[in-house]
Amino acid sequence: MSFSSEVKNELCRENAGQKCCAGAMCYGILLYCNTFSPWEIKIMTENRAFAKILPRLFRRAFSLPFDVIPQDMEKPGKLIYRITQPEKIEKICQSYGYSAESMTAHHINLGVLENDCCKKSFIRGAFLAGGSVTDPEKQYHLELVTDHYNVRGETFAMLLDMGFQPKQTDRQGNYVIYFKQSDTVSDFLTTIGAPLSAMNVISAKIEKDMRNSVNRKVNCDTANVTKTVDAAQQQTEAIRRIDAGVGLDTLPEKLRDTARMRVEYPEMSLSELAGMFDPPLTKSCLSHRLRKLTELAENM
Repeated sequence: MSFSSEVKNELCRENAGQKCCAGAMCYGILLYCNTFSPWEIKIMTENRAFAKILPRLFRRAFSLPFDVIPQDMEKPGKLIYRITQPEKIEKICQSYGYSAESMTAHHINLGVLENDCCKKSFIRGAFLAGGSVTDPEKQYHLELVTDHYNVRGETFAMLLDMGFQPKQTDRQGNYVIYFKQSDTVSDFLTTIGAPLSAMNVISAKIEKDMRNSVNRKVNCDTANVTKTVDAAQQQTEAIRRIDAGVGLDTLPEKLRDTARMRVEYPEMSLSELAGMFDPPLTKSCLSHRLRKLTELAENM
């Protein structure tokens, strides 16, 4: 099951609440569904939980049944609900303040969405009918898609008023509102009634951040080890050149001891090697001696 389906399942477990909220939720569904015209209302979905609540929701909001309902809810594929009787469509339109006969370009009648609970219910319905969200393990992306230009703009303004910062785009004749930040996606899901899904987004974000932090540390440690090994190899090669050229016995005692310790422990870092001396050296002191050995080898 996709993450988007899990979110819709969670949304369908929450009761629509008061009748006004049921109507607001239906309003969002109608403006983001497949067809909402003076001749037909058609809602298509593959989500079984959404399909099961649709008849109950429309009876609560309008006291109307669908004219066509799926006969086999277990059959795979899309489930289709239809209303075609003109008097039913007219009653639904009148509940939102306009008539089916004069319906040309859809708008959102904000007068029926005055309460905050109704605005949230409207957005929930819009997401159920025309929304999707990507698995947060892959990326953060949530969108609402409608084929009504004015509805997209008015939903955008409503979301701004609710404290969100959405983005919008056009795609193949449809109008899209979307979010791409994890915190915004989780806040949106919490607002419309899917707090468990919102927690999954937050958990995925924390896990990604931890994984990235570990990867950065591993990369940093690997780079440091590589740098240490490369430096040790250069120092060992310099010491061997000195030994082959003039012999280590010709070096001052401190440099001679340093050369022999470096050759004996080529894998050690400067800090580790400095601690092997008796008495132990400081890291800067050891670095100075090795640099002197390297300069001697270069001058030979």
